[in-house]
Amino acid sequence: MRILVLLVSHGVTLALGFALGVYFLPILIAPPAPEASLLQQIEQNALYTATIKENLKGSDTLHWGEGTFHINTDKVAFTGTLAPGPDYRVYLVPEFVETEAQFLDIKSGSQYLGDVKSFDGFIVSIATTVQLKNYTTIIVWCETFGEFITAAKFR
Repeated sequence: MRILVLLVSHGVTLALGFALGVYFLPILIAPPAPEASLLQQIEQNALYTATIKENLKGSDTLHWGEGTFHINTDKVAFTGTLAPGPDYRVYLVPEFVETEAQFLDIKSGSQYLGDVKSFDGFIVSIATTVQLKNYTTIIVWCETFGEFITAAKFR
């Protein structure tokens, strides 16, 4: 009986430690947010601005974003905060989505822009071949866990 209790308690401790490591590691190794002047420059030249709506269906306590995307022909700047997590990626999608299932249905027709490394603002580049007119929404997605983080419609 004692061995069973030790195995269970150590197993739970190991699982909890792993889960906390997955959550906190991206926070600990995250680079600083881009300088405010760089974010402001993109904001001033933005062709589109999209603010994240509250209470998106796919967002929850661990997967959320608050803030605004500023999009110009070659860059996206995000001013705000994202729930920290691993392997976040930014996509342009042709229609507004707010859940994992909705995004997975159209992921193959979406445009991957880049990885998110900081959670208090970021900048990603847009390739010159990307036609913004083909997309309406920007989404932040956790690739590793297939989790919807947030989205905002810009046109």
